[in-house]
Formats: sequence, C-alpha cells, structure tokens
Amino acid sequence: MGKQMHLNLFVHSRGHHEASWRHPKSSPKALTDISYLTEAAQTAELGLFDSIFLADTLVVNDDVAQAPRTWLEPISTLGALAMATKKIGLIATASTTYMEPFNLARQFASLDHVSAGRIGWNIVTTWSVPAANNFGANDQISHADRYLRAEEYVNSIKELWDSWSDDAIVDNRTGGLYAKVEGIRPIDHTGDYYQVAGPLNVPRCPQGRPVLVQAGSSEAGREFAARHAEAVFTAHLEMATALDFYKDLKSRAKDQRRDAESIIILPGFSPIIAGTEEEAKKIAKELNELTDVEVGRKRLMGRFGGYDFSHLPLDRPLTPDDFPDPSTVQAARSRAEVIVGMVTRESPTLRQLLAKLAGARGHFIFAGTPEQVADELELWFKSGVADGFNLMPPIIPWMLEVFVGEVVPLLQQRGLFREEYKGSMLRDHYGLERPSVKLS
Repeated sequence: MGKQMHLNLFVHSRGHHEASWRHPKSSPKALTDISYLTEAAQTAELGLFDSIFLADTLVVNDDVAQAPRTWLEPISTLGALAMATKKIGLIATASTTYMEPFNLARQFASLDHVSAGRIGWNIVTTWSVPAANNFGANDQISHADRYLRAEEYVNSIKELWDSWSDDAIVDNRTGGLYAKVEGIRPIDHTGDYYQVAGPLNVPRCPQGRPVLVQAGSSEAGREFAARHAEAVFTAHLEMATALDFYKDLKSRAKDQRRDAESIIILPGFSPIIAGTEEEAKKIAKELNELTDVEVGRKRLMGRFGGYDFSHLPLDRPLTPDDFPDPSTVQAARSRAEVIVGMVTRESPTLRQLLAKLAGARGHFIFAGTPEQVADELELWFKSGVADGFNLMPPIIPWMLEVFVGEVVPLLQQRGLFREEYKGSMLRDHYGLERPSVKLS
C-alpha cells in the first residue's frame, strides 16, 4: 500500500458557499444547535476522515444581516463533539492575540484527556480591528508584532504541556503517593509579552501535546509554520500556486531541521458533486445567483484591513493597481496575496472576483461527478501538491454526505484512502510522532 491522503472536514456556516444558508438543501437547523455539528462530525467519522475543524470569529460582522457567521465557541464545542464521536480528530481555532497562554494550555490539555487523545489547536493571530476593540485594545496589532507574540506564546504553551512527565501521576492509594513531585516542574517563563510561572494544573495529555495546526501563508506565517506546525491548512485557486507553496514549506521545515514528513499540508477543496458535470455546474450557478455582491464587497474590504472598494464598478476588468500592496496589509495578508495573484493572472471583473470568492473564500472550487472529483484529488495528491485535503463542502450536510457516500469509496478503491482507522488518536491518523518530555 502506497502513501494515502489525509482528509479534514472544515465545518463553516451551513456550507462554504456564501449563499449556502439560502439553499433549500442546506441544513434547516440553527447554527447554535449542537446536533448540527455532531451529525456532521459523525458523518465525517463514518467516512474515516482524519479530523474535523471548527473556525472562530471574535466579532459580529457588519454583514450579519445577510451572512450567518455566528456560531458556537469552538473550544467548548469540541467537548460535546468528543462525546458524540469515537475516533475522528477534533481541531478548534484559538487566537494567540486575545487569550492568556495558561488558560489555553489547560483547556486544550483537558480536551485531549476528555477525547482520549484526539485534539488539535489551529493557531491564529487575530487581525480584525473590531476584535481588538472587543478585548480592550484601541489599535490593531501589526502583522509583524502578531507573529512575534505568537512565537513566544506557542513556546510557552509547549513548556506548559511539557511541565508534567508522562509518569508523574502514580495514584498509589495503598502507599499514599498520588504524584511524583520530581515529575512536575514550573516553567518560569518571562518574555517580552508573557510571564507564566507554571506548572500547568493538568497532567500531561494522551498525545503529549495536542496537534499544532496553522493556516497562515504569508512570509511570517510560513516561517512560523516551518518551526511549529504539524498540519497546515492553505488556500489556493489553482494547482500551480499550491505546488509552489508545498515545495517552499517542506523546504523551510528541513531548514528548521525537521523531517518534511512531520508537517502535513492540506489545501482547501470545495467540490460541488452531481451525477453529471452539467448538473454540478447548474448547482454552482444556482448558488451564485443567491449571492449578494455587496456582502462580497464587504468581505473583500475586511480581507484587506478595511480598504475601501466601494468606488470600483462591478463589470470593469480589475488590475493589481485596484488593490493595496499585499505586503502592506495588516489583516489577512496571505489571503490578500492569493486574491491579488488571481487578479494579476486573470483580470476578472469585480463581479467575477466576488463570485469566485463566494464559492470558498479563495480556496479551490470544483464542480463535477464523483469520478471527476476523485480524479482531481488524485491528480493533486500524486503531483506532490498536497498530503491531503481540507474538505470544504459548499452545502452542508448535502455535499458532505455525497462526498462520503460516493467519492470516498472511489478513493479507497484506488488505494488512496484508508479503509479503517489504524489508531485512536489524531497523531495516529496524521502519522505524527508523540513528543517526548524530559524533566531534570
């Protein structure tokens, strides 16, 4: 059996297409109904997915009237999902900018115990100005400073997770010894941004540390991923840029003296699947006709840190001059680079650009039959573009169920995907080693 791909399910709203919430085949359940998420997780587990991923937002966005993006807080939600599933990995987003390291370390360590070793942390450096206001900050933290903070933050988190040895808990009732003191140590971290005494008040978790996931693709984001990430979610509109990213990040990992196989790269893939290609394209057209271009314009402005695109006509071909230099963007810099790159290559109109982004916000979208979807995944995988995929169904649960029922069996027949779980932890699914710890 050759190398097999990894699959993560990314649950977002009622699907990743901007208009999914309006489509009659999307879930009728409230986004705050936990059964909506548990059913999606159980479907993904039935399909033997490696993991499920929940994003996060720290604000009510100004397009809330037409765009449902308010949902349950992801860290606490993972506790419920852990009880509703048995094997699938569970990944939640949490910000290094607006949470103290000690709190996050104990939450994720606790969840790894609750889930018997299935937790991952998607590390983000929050860029939203309204989010800053929600946490008492008057100004947005610059892109560079966010990553400086994140570097110190993650290092202190690792120290906290490693502040207990694996054998520190003895629990000897007869002898009266609960824990070996020599197996527990403070970390006494004092840095430029954080002071954390430690030790953590949760014993070492089943995986040693939860799996570290990251999604930034800017220069700073790539360097951060090369040092810390064990799985990387990335956005590409075409295979060529995905290949460049894959080669670059694997090379950077080697420069950090890491095994390139210890970092799993998962580009986003959003398929519309139907019995015929014509039918799939018809569904895509239906979705696009339900979109609101002004919602799309607001989201585009947000990606560029509030840059004003209101003056741009909808049907004139765009040029890079219509956008700020991505290197100056203090918000979602990597996504800004993806968008400007597309404009440079294709010169779309604003209407066309917004329609493309409505599909999956800058990730690869594809419409076709189950066989065509499997062919496309196989092409990317065998071309050395990806170690697997971050599946972003445009409509949930419809397209997720079709993918599990019709695409997964094709991947299994081709020897590209597992037919059973070989382990019980997320590190087992991703093929990652358990970090060791030595306490002096």
